[in-house]
Amino acid sequence: MQIILLEKVVNLGNLGDVVNVKEGYARNFLIPTGRAKRATSANLAEFEARRVELEKVAAEKLAAAQQAATKVEGLTVQLVRKAGVDGRLFGSVTNGDIAEALVALGHPVEKAGVRLPNGPIKLVGDNAIEIALHTDVLANITVSVLGEH
Repeated sequence: MQIILLEKVVNLGNLGDVVNVKEGYARNFLIPTGRAKRATSANLAEFEARRVELEKVAAEKLAAAQQAATKVEGLTVQLVRKAGVDGRLFGSVTNGDIAEALVALGHPVEKAGVRLPNGPIKLVGDNAIEIALHTDVLANITVSVLGEH
């Protein structure tokens, strides 16, 4: 199915690109979330009429994400969890836990934006984590997990 992207989509394309994707991906995700439209002649004409407006909105989102990244960059978040004597947690620290802690500190971050490369944190200690605030903006933080006996 051919679609027009209304915003940048990771591993797919930029604003205004006409790309081929599987029908389910387009119908179930891209179109309902407002990230794309079907590539019909009417939709292409409408997109070209709104192109400047959509590019301006995309630039504003990028600028806001870059500003938020400067505030978050290098931040250390401390989380206290129950742990055994060997330093293993009873449970784990997930991206949702980290996102909640950042929101509590006044930095609005989506749960999906917290990237844990090795899966949930299961050991006490410091971990370097990437936060995706935008498709082009990444910020690095440190998550310090403290054990409680």
